Amino acid sequence: MYYESNGMDEQEHELILPPISDQDNICLPLSVNAVSKYWNIELPLSEAIEKAKKYSNTSGSILIEGIELAERHGLSCLILNSDIDKLKKIIQIGIPPIVILPGLHEMVQHASVISGYDDNEKTIFHYVPNQTATDDGIQVGVIPEDRFDKLWSEDDRLMILLAPSEIISKLIDEDENIAKSNRLCFQSERSSLEHNKIDASKLLDEAIELNPKNSTAFLLLAGIQNEQNDHECINNYQKSLEINNRCYLAYRGLGNFYLKINKYEESENFYNKAIEINNNRFGPIYKNRAIVRQQQNKMSKAKEDFERYLKFTPNAKDRGLIEQALKEF
Repeated sequence: MYYESNGMDEQEHELILPPISDQDNICLPLSVNAVSKYWNIELPLSEAIEKAKKYSNTSGSILIEGIELAERHGLSCLILNSDIDKLKKIIQIGIPPIVILPGLHEMVQHASVISGYDDNEKTIFHYVPNQTATDDGIQVGVIPEDRFDKLWSEDDRLMILLAPSEIISKLIDEDENIAKSNRLCFQSERSSLEHNKIDASKLLDEAIELNPKNSTAFLLLAGIQNEQNDHECINNYQKSLEINNRCYLAYRGLGNFYLKINKYEESENFYNKAIEINNNRFGPIYKNRAIVRQQQNKMSKAKEDFERYLKFTPNAKDRGLIEQALKEF
């Protein structure tokens, strides 16, 4: 097993992953590529490039495509909701878990590989893909354990395990329905990207039937309904929040829906709740809240939010328009 522990300190555990210099591909995310190489499996980029042709107008990564690519080449997958203790146990047995964490700027979320932890320092190590190999071959980011857990909780502490089938088979027990339900969520996201909302909704209904406490499934179902201007999205966002009251994206989704139906006070309240959870996760939320505040004649607060939008969205396509508007406040 590709496992290393500090021989002098049993409180520190670290898995050594290889550097990744390959170009990222939406159907072969760096996180999946790194974990596959950890297991000595080279995933063919050509296969990922061919798959990516279906998503020519998509940005970001399509994790389920990367997962299925890894499965076609010998790995098995399990997608669980976890906690810090379980995360550490997975690392102890030699599996580098992939976790879903909040994004930055205009990225809603991202997948990160966790490579270790230090109980003495109360820190979590996350793997940083190294585009140019160094002498030791890896870079490791360190984050305080409590900070990591708060960030992880925003997306329901999702953990993706990729490993040989003989290892994964030992981990499937009472969590089997949870794993199936979570996988259906990832499959549903793919259907949505393929503009097949009916299939996406059916997959989420099945996910909820398997696990009625799947916050992510309710969130994704609400998102589809929100796009269709269906008021039922309100109920499903609320169900997501009843299960995970730190679900940033559910608060943001409610803010977006109430903005669309011109209920500005409600919209602002939900945007406020999202920002209280994480004030730098998604820059465009500040533009939306600025618009809501303008509609309520809260001009000084609207100006502050437009300024925050530019700060947290450095590549904003409408930067020039916003800067001009700020001059007129």
